[in-house]
Amino acid sequence: MGVRQAVSDVASECDTDRREHRPARHRADCFDPPPGLMQVAGDPAPSSAASSDTALVERANRGDHQAYAELVRRYSAIAHRTASLIVGPADAEDAVQEAFVRAFYALGRFRQGSPFKPWLLAIVVNAARNKARSSGQRPRLRERLSGDRAVGPLHIVASAESTALRADERRSLVEAIDALPANARLVITCRYLLELSETETAQMLGWPIGTVKSRLSRALDGLRVVLAESGATDGGER
Repeated sequence: MGVRQAVSDVASECDTDRREHRPARHRADCFDPPPGLMQVAGDPAPSSAASSDTALVERANRGDHQAYAELVRRYSAIAHRTASLIVGPADAEDAVQEAFVRAFYALGRFRQGSPFKPWLLAIVVNAARNKARSSGQRPRLRERLSGDRAVGPLHIVASAESTALRADERRSLVEAIDALPANARLVITCRYLLELSETETAQMLGWPIGTVKSRLSRALDGLRVVLAESGATDGGER
């Protein structure tokens, strides 16, 4: 079975579950390979060098679809979260499916020894952006967050990173992020909604690490200004 058909089949199973109102399965389960093809126990994180991303990529690059199935299983949740934050939950599934297929056929261009996750997520971002452009609309961040159960309570900036925001603060925050320029929204999304490191963000977006640091700093400054103005406006309305 080809990888496109395999990814398509598991995506179709998820669509069938949704249409027939079956209990929702974990996102990763939607990309599990058929029974008997491979054994994956519990935590999908690599437990040995043999099951590391590098080893799996090498095997998949030689045409081992079982190895690629494990990579899909390992990163399907964050891939779907990433797509949902860009294009919205309604189109995220198609974007993720397309991204995994593209990534498989691009494995020959993957630089061995590099981290796989940011490389994959860059492909997911491109697929989601293309989907957003083709649909002609960009759903607001609040809509994207509300449709993605994988995105937990928001944690942002030093004073609030360790404490989940209350509902009213969360609402103000997502509206403030939506008001930022595109690059500012993107870097905040990567660092605080997807919880990527600065290095992973740089690799995912193709920016130098210094650019990530400077754009993140400006984005947080802008976010504070928007939030302050929003607070002043709300205070004046009371």
